[in-house]
Amino acid sequence: MTAETAYGGYWNRILRVNLTDGSHRIEELDDGFMRTYLGGRSLGLFFLLKETAPNIDPLSPENLLILANGALTGAPGPAIPRFTAVAKSPLTGGLAASEAGGFWGPELKFAGFDALIVEGRSESPVYLWVTNDTVEIRSADSIWGMGAKPAQESIREEVGEKRARVLIIGQAGENLVRYANLGNDLGHFNGRNGLGAVMGSKNLKAVAVKGSKKLPIVDPDTLKSISKEFAKTFKDNPIGNSLFEYGTTIGVNAMMAGGALPTNNWDKGILEGGENLFCNKYNEEILIDRKGCFACPIRCKRVVAVTKGDITVDPDYGGPEYETLAALGSNVGVNDLVTVAKANELANHYGMDSISLGMAISFAVKCFEEELLTVLDTGGMELSFGNGEMLLKLIEMTAHRKDFGDVLAEGQALMAKKIGKGSEKYTIVVKGQEVPMHDIRTKTGVGLGYVVSDIGADHLVAPHDSFFTTEDTWSFGEARKLGLTTAVDAFELTEQKAKNFVIISRYARMLDIIGGCFFGFAPRGPMPVDTMLAMIRAITGWDVTIDELLQAGDRGIVLSRIYNFREGFSKDDDQLPDKYTENMVEGPFEGTLAINREEFYRYRDHYYRLMGWNTENAYPTSQHIRELGLEEFL
Repeated sequence: MTAETAYGGYWNRILRVNLTDGSHRIEELDDGFMRTYLGGRSLGLFFLLKETAPNIDPLSPENLLILANGALTGAPGPAIPRFTAVAKSPLTGGLAASEAGGFWGPELKFAGFDALIVEGRSESPVYLWVTNDTVEIRSADSIWGMGAKPAQESIREEVGEKRARVLIIGQAGENLVRYANLGNDLGHFNGRNGLGAVMGSKNLKAVAVKGSKKLPIVDPDTLKSISKEFAKTFKDNPIGNSLFEYGTTIGVNAMMAGGALPTNNWDKGILEGGENLFCNKYNEEILIDRKGCFACPIRCKRVVAVTKGDITVDPDYGGPEYETLAALGSNVGVNDLVTVAKANELANHYGMDSISLGMAISFAVKCFEEELLTVLDTGGMELSFGNGEMLLKLIEMTAHRKDFGDVLAEGQALMAKKIGKGSEKYTIVVKGQEVPMHDIRTKTGVGLGYVVSDIGADHLVAPHDSFFTTEDTWSFGEARKLGLTTAVDAFELTEQKAKNFVIISRYARMLDIIGGCFFGFAPRGPMPVDTMLAMIRAITGWDVTIDELLQAGDRGIVLSRIYNFREGFSKDDDQLPDKYTENMVEGPFEGTLAINREEFYRYRDHYYRLMGWNTENAYPTSQHIRELGLEEFL
């Protein structure tokens, strides 16, 4: 592509590979497509809606696996390394979409592509080798059955590129575990919705990429200046400094202080011995390094190593973040940091989402306690909270679908159908996906995010309530630039809270689709909104405004809604889990904060109105769909 036809930050090209017949082709996107959709999830949804029939089996060859960069991904600026994997979900039956950072997305850009669409199914295991403007389909027979690290090493040796970036599945994806994930560089994950099972169903083990094409940037000098200044100053912001020092692990301290740390399948809010999982203990005892994503100085990812007794933790698999510390720690009653670090390594090695994995195990233990499961069901295993040895064994069994692991591999919602006996009362899911490790009774905006999220319960639909409770903070000051005017208490269920959520959820979706990291940009991260705008303009040459970007985020949310409703979802699926209608059981809010379901649904319905959706059926109005330029999807 010549300088005259290049686009700032992207190529306007996608690579298609058909695994059924072994063909491939390169397609040009229409002019203006990226400015309208921004890439990422919206790009994936555009093709998923256009090219798949309703109600297909998610594990059939008819499903597409779409790996889509944002318009900014790969530009040498901070916090813009992300790409999105999109498909139909084998866990929920609706949209599967999950973002990941690292280096894989930028490398695909350097190979000359904004996105890769994988069609069909190979008769035997294969992997893709993508280099500048080319792709090869290679046999993966010798690495099928391997975990992530040995398979990645084998691929790099075979292609002769030690720095090839490899997106890969482990045995969980091969065995179609419904919450199997995709991993790149062993520590960055498209974690939720079972995208690893979609890749496994196609007999696709990995996509290795190495490129050397220079990505066009419209104003490289301004981008360089922004990047250098951010690298020097991000730690001056308390949010940026905390992300560097602790990543998300500080969440354990905060949640336990509030009596909101998910413990024993959410039956408790404080873990006995939970201080063993605190961020300061983590840094002192197992942290050996920090790593980050392409061109980002924040380095919020953890690297751990430890040998204790017969447990050795491999640092190449990174280290547990907050969600994993809770899901494979407190929520299964385990307070031993080394055991949780090993559980994290195993989840990454086998390729499983740690949230759904931990929730599946905690649900099974709860059912065992309630005598809904017995040793006859579990293959002779006694299940109990706090049993680290049991935890590690169940992770292995789940990845291979061995014995009782075959049940755990289905996730809570389908497990409850199999177990029966009223076990569904102990599930905590939305749209079939397990909730993340945040108690929405203490932050109701996150609760609204859980309920209306397109992919099932998701904690990254919008920045959390705590950033918007006081008007004189840096975060709220930055949020004013997005349109927020009034701070709201974290516990409130009000029209103002719904209004704030509409704005910040559109903003968060925009960051997702453009390739931005949630932790990089205000109000959740340390980069000011004005600096972000200047960076987007420098990369793309677009004279964008916040209003245009928020509309693009809205477009992405509406596309998701259209897809899920096409697949049979309705307003009835925007449901509040029963657990949150109960009072808190421990900590400073003990005996309070139960959410009133009717009040919550009035709050939810106000969100629908503000979004331009019908409150009767929670579907976007025809007028709003037209306003977003999506008439072809009416």
